[in-house]
Amino acid sequence: MSTNGRNWAWRVGAAIWRGLDRLRRVLHLLLLLFLLLIVVASLFGERVYVPSRAALLIAPQGALVDQLSGDALQRALARARGTRLQETSLRDVIDALRAARTDSRIKGVVLDLDGFTGGGLSKLQELAKELIAFKASGKPVTAVGDSFSRDQYYLAAQADKIYMHPMGQVLIDGYSRFLPYYKSALDKFYVDYNVWTVGEYKSFVEPITRDGMSPQDKESSSAYLRALWGAYQADVTSARKLPPDALQRYADNAATLLADAGGDMGKVAVDFGLVDELLTRDAMRTRIRDSIGAKGRGKRHADDFPQIGVEDYARAVRKGERTEKASNVAVIVAAGTILDGSQPPGSIGGDSLAELIRQAEDDDSVKALVLRVDSGGGSAFASDVILDEIEAFQRSNRPVVVSMGSVAASGGYWISMAANEIWASPTTLTGSIGVGATIPTFQRLLDKLGVHVDGIGTTPITAAIDEMQAMNDTAKKLIAEQIQYTYRDFVGKVAEHRKKSYEEIDASARGRVWVGSEALSRGLVDKLGNLDDAIASAAELAGLEKGAYGIEHIEPQLGWSEQLALQLATTAAPALKALSSAPGWQDTVSHWLETAMSPLAYLERWNDPRGVYAYCFCDTR
Repeated sequence: MSTNGRNWAWRVGAAIWRGLDRLRRVLHLLLLLFLLLIVVASLFGERVYVPSRAALLIAPQGALVDQLSGDALQRALARARGTRLQETSLRDVIDALRAARTDSRIKGVVLDLDGFTGGGLSKLQELAKELIAFKASGKPVTAVGDSFSRDQYYLAAQADKIYMHPMGQVLIDGYSRFLPYYKSALDKFYVDYNVWTVGEYKSFVEPITRDGMSPQDKESSSAYLRALWGAYQADVTSARKLPPDALQRYADNAATLLADAGGDMGKVAVDFGLVDELLTRDAMRTRIRDSIGAKGRGKRHADDFPQIGVEDYARAVRKGERTEKASNVAVIVAAGTILDGSQPPGSIGGDSLAELIRQAEDDDSVKALVLRVDSGGGSAFASDVILDEIEAFQRSNRPVVVSMGSVAASGGYWISMAANEIWASPTTLTGSIGVGATIPTFQRLLDKLGVHVDGIGTTPITAAIDEMQAMNDTAKKLIAEQIQYTYRDFVGKVAEHRKKSYEEIDASARGRVWVGSEALSRGLVDKLGNLDDAIASAAELAGLEKGAYGIEHIEPQLGWSEQLALQLATTAAPALKALSSAPGWQDTVSHWLETAMSPLAYLERWNDPRGVYAYCFCDTR
C-alpha cells in the first residue's frame, strides 16, 4: 500500500474514533442530565394529582395486610422493575376512604376486586365498616368484577351496585382449613423428625408426624371455622338484604341451581340476588361514569373514567395532614412469623420489634402504645424478648394496649398477654397457648447413600443434636424438659398477667384456638373492637382527651442514602417498568409450590436458639 493510501486509511479511522468519542461524551452528558432530573424531582417529592371530579378506585392486589412485606425501598424497587405486588395495606385503604367521605373531588368509590386474593375476616369487616360509613355520605359505591370469590364477594356485598361479567360466577364456598401432610413422604426419604409438644390441640407439628388431621385438630378447627362462616353469612346477607340462610342454601344447592339455569352461573347469581346486573366491561365503565356524573369522555379505553388509586390518594391526603402534637399514641405493627434477631417488615424480629418499642419508650411525646398483632407466632425465645420490652415500656407508667388482627395466636398471644388491655375482633383467631419443637435427623438417608457417621465424645450430650446421626435418649430428655418448662412458663405468665389461676388458663390452653368472642368469655381478651377502638382506649388510659392527641406510626426507618434511593426508584419507576415484562404463568406455579410446601418452608425459616416454638397453623381458606 502506498504512503498516501495508508495516510487516508489513518485519517478515516481517526475521524471515526473522534466521532465515537464525541457520541460517548454526548451520551454520558444525557445520562447525567437524566440522573440530575431524577434527583431534583426526588428532592421535591412525588406530586400526586387528584382530579376535580373522580372516583376513588379501590383495586386491591393480593392479600389485605396490616403491614406490607419488605421496607419502602424494597417495595419501590419492585414497582420500578414492574413486579406485581401481592399485598395491599389495610391502613392505606381505610385512610383513603375516610378522607374521601368529605372530599368534594371524590364523587364515588369503585371496587375492582379481580386482583384481590383475600384477607382475614376481621380485616374484611374493618374495611366493610368504612365502606358503609362512606355510603352514609351519600356517595355511591360500585363493585365490578369478572367473577367473585368468597373474600372478593364480601367486599362487593357492601356496594350499592354489583356488576359482573356475563361469563363470570360467584363462588362462595365457605371456610376450610387444609394442610399438606408429609409423614409418608419423609419416611420414603428416610428422614426422621424428632418432635415434642405440650397440648393435645397443638397441631403445628402434625404435618410432619401424621398423614392427616388429628381428631383434636378437627374439633378445634371445626369450631372456629363454623364461627367464621356464621359471621360471614350474617354480614353479607344483611348487606344484600337476603334471608339469613341464603348463602348456605346457595352453597348447598349449587349444582341444582346451575342445572336449573342451564349451566349459566351468571344467571344463577342474578336470580339469587347476589349480583345486580351482568355487564360487559365497557358497559360497567359507562355505569361508573354515570354514577359519578362524568359523561361524554369521548375516548373508550380501560381507564376511561376519571379516577385515582388508593395508594396515590392516601399519599396525597396524608401530605396535608402532617401535624406534630405534644401528646401521641404510638402504633407499632407486629405482623408475620416471629423470628429471632432483626427481621424486615412482614416478619417479626425479636430484636427489631424490641428496638421499635424502645423508640416509643424514649419518645416523651408518646403517652401510650398500641401494638397491632397479626401473627400465628414462631420463636418462643424471640416472643419472650418482645414481652420483656413491653413490660419495660409499662414500667415507664404508660399503658400498652394490644389490638389483635385476623390472627394473634400462640407466640402472637405471648407478645400480647402483658398489655393493660387486649382488644380482639369477634372473628380474630387467638389462643393456641402451647409449645413444641422439631429436629430432623438424616442418618437413615445417609446410610442408604453409603455414608456412615461414627466417632466418640467426652459426654453423653457431645454432638447429641447432630442432623447426621440419631438423637440419643439423654438429648431427647433434655429437650422434652425444656418444652415442659416453656409451656409451664407460658401458662404461668398468662395467668399472672390475666390475673387468673394457672388451672384456669391451662383449661383454655393446651394449644387450642379460639375466635375472639370465645376468647372474651374465657378471659383471654378484654374487649371486642378494632384498631381504632384500641387507640381510643389507650388514649383514655393515658388520660388524653379526645382530639388532643396524635397517632404516631412507628416503623423501621431508612438511612439517608436509602431514602435517596427510594426517591430515585419511585421517580424512575414508570420508565423502568416499561422495560420489564409482566409476570405470567410463573406466578401461578410459584404460588402453587409455595402453598404445597408452606409448612416445611416455615420450619426451614425458624431460628429459635433453643429450637422451641409457639406457633399456630391456623390460617383459613
